[in-house]
Amino acid sequence: MKNETGVRWPRGLRARSAVGLVLAASLVGLAAAPASAAPDPWESQSGIYHRFTVPKSSVPSNACGNSTGAGSEIEGNFGPSKTWARMGLDASGADCAANIGPLQPGLYYYQYVATNADRSRVAFRNPANPVEVTSHPDWNTLFIPGPEVAWMDDVAQGGGSVAELSYHSPVSQSEQSVAVWTPPGYTTKTAKALPVLYLLSDQGQSFREWLELGRARQILDNLAVSGELSSMVVVMADAGDTNPGAELLDGIVPAVKAAYNVSGKVKENAIAGIGRGAAQAIELAAAKPGVFGSVGSLSGYLSDKTTVTPDQARKINAKTDLLRFYVGNTLDPNYNGTYEAMTTLAQAGVRLEFDGVHPETGGVWDTWRENLRDFASRAFKPSVKDHGLTEGHRPLTEPYTAPATGSITTPDIDENGMVTFETGTQWADAKDVVLWGDWAPNGQWFRIPLTKVGDRWRTTIGPIDGYYYWRYEVNGVGFHDPQDTKNVVNMESQLFVPGGVRTPLLADALADETGKLDTLSYNGAFGASKVKVWTPVDYDPNRAQPYPVLYLYHGFGQNYAAWTEVGRAAQILDNMYAQGKIKPMVVVMPGYTGAPFDIWNELSGNVMPLVKSQYNVSDDPAQRAMAGLSWGGFLTNGTMVNHPGQFAYFGMFSPPFTNATINPSTPGGQTAIATTKSVTLFAGDVDTGAVGAINGIEASMNANGIAVAKTIVPGPHGFDVWWQGLIDFLPRLF
Repeated sequence: MKNETGVRWPRGLRARSAVGLVLAASLVGLAAAPASAAPDPWESQSGIYHRFTVPKSSVPSNACGNSTGAGSEIEGNFGPSKTWARMGLDASGADCAANIGPLQPGLYYYQYVATNADRSRVAFRNPANPVEVTSHPDWNTLFIPGPEVAWMDDVAQGGGSVAELSYHSPVSQSEQSVAVWTPPGYTTKTAKALPVLYLLSDQGQSFREWLELGRARQILDNLAVSGELSSMVVVMADAGDTNPGAELLDGIVPAVKAAYNVSGKVKENAIAGIGRGAAQAIELAAAKPGVFGSVGSLSGYLSDKTTVTPDQARKINAKTDLLRFYVGNTLDPNYNGTYEAMTTLAQAGVRLEFDGVHPETGGVWDTWRENLRDFASRAFKPSVKDHGLTEGHRPLTEPYTAPATGSITTPDIDENGMVTFETGTQWADAKDVVLWGDWAPNGQWFRIPLTKVGDRWRTTIGPIDGYYYWRYEVNGVGFHDPQDTKNVVNMESQLFVPGGVRTPLLADALADETGKLDTLSYNGAFGASKVKVWTPVDYDPNRAQPYPVLYLYHGFGQNYAAWTEVGRAAQILDNMYAQGKIKPMVVVMPGYTGAPFDIWNELSGNVMPLVKSQYNVSDDPAQRAMAGLSWGGFLTNGTMVNHPGQFAYFGMFSPPFTNATINPSTPGGQTAIATTKSVTLFAGDVDTGAVGAINGIEASMNANGIAVAKTIVPGPHGFDVWWQGLIDFLPRLF
């Protein structure tokens, strides 16, 4: 049967009488759309960084950072490919603060979390700030504009309007609401009734989430202003779980029809949804063809009991102009559900379209916003010619099978750059396990939480490419990956995902381009000690001309293997040498303990004689270089000033402060000036102590006529900066 709206209802649903519909219209409550929530006052922008500054007094744990005890973090979709990730809020005077950036344009959502001493976690927000996300009241949002996301930014002028419409639910017998977007220039007195699109929310979402996180208003406004959208009314609703068909067709649709000038024609009614809402949309299309002419499934599925006969398929094809499916990558919980739904319908003969697997993101708003943009621009447009995959999206030819629990040799990398981590059972009783690594945009350290699966902890991130270093943190305590038997001197493990463009010089070189990496042992000022020594692939111990040599130092708390196990120095050297970017040389990576203020006696009395006894290296100071990161950069600076004439080239990467300055009025100062060929300075921009140090060193070099190259890049006090420094430094040598 048909009700007064002209929309066909499924059999068994009670239609409202004409009198009831008039009464419903008189009871409808239309409210202007809520004003946009005020920006988070704890967030501010400085250059490419977003700084989050929380008064310590507002933190439930009253502590900063994140460790085995109490602390605080910010967490949100800041991780790779919008993975949910955490970052510690470090102490900054009376505040807890963190810098994140540079962030790519788009919408971010995040919350502040306090970790108590018992590892319980409490989300909190600025109490003066209004709630921005109805279904996640502790979340804040941050929109970063840019050309890439202009399609979901506010329009300058000419956009539509949003209001909330209340209606009486026939299922819950209570007043409920929907959000309604009307196009620019809409009036109820238009001669022609407008098509209407119903957008259903997923379980756990509110209908407002289409606006709060989905940016539906901005997407529709931009499509309308650009002429890519049919003039339509769009209704955002939650059909619930109890009886979604009755909620929609006996409650929402009549209320919308009573309040808005919308069409009752099948071809001018469309429906789409996310997850559960998508299931409701496609199951309605399958069970009762002819209710909606256009149907969209965003990360949808069919219930196990759903079957479609060939006769139903013919009716669906006859009544439905558009049936289009969308899905995220394998992180989408409904990846297989989408595959099974499309297979079920296609096998029955249903004509459908597929947008393709979104390669970058899973079942998240970053995917669904693009899906909405595509579907809304197609609805009520039978003239659309392109019915295939969106450019760059992949076909979905088979269900996804994750690596079986207990089968992973961590980490497992699939062909699309998705990386799965899984612990053993040794942390079965842990309260929380996270991945700590340089996942942040500029190499800062994010924590990505794992989910407990049986007695193991597991997560998948991606797609990612290039090199990362990481470790597990269990109840706030760092642990080396027990399955990593290659890198055993440092807590961090290495991860290199091929196929991308991130840090290509950090990839393993071809076998015939790989130099040799030796480990030497000796007894010195620090007791039993070791050094790593790299030699080029064509190293000749009998070469007539001895090789130049670089002594490359680690930082405080690190060790002789830090440059190779974390810093990928061997790979950098292999690749740069193979590409002809550096001269043949021997590179020595010594170790030390503690924080010595002078390394020269150990270097000259133990390390250099050891290396000379086993390698064909030059004694000529003009053929020697010294460099170091952090405290190693501090030691390099001290060696240049206090032991002049021993090296010709110096590299200082993020020294914490200046060790000494050249005094040209002394013989040592004159020697340093005469023998130093170049100084390379490198630091990350958020590493303010190091930036100050290299600025001071630069001033000293300039004052004394010494060639200096200074570079400040986006980044922290970490290896993402230091390997860039090494790459910049090496071609300047010899």
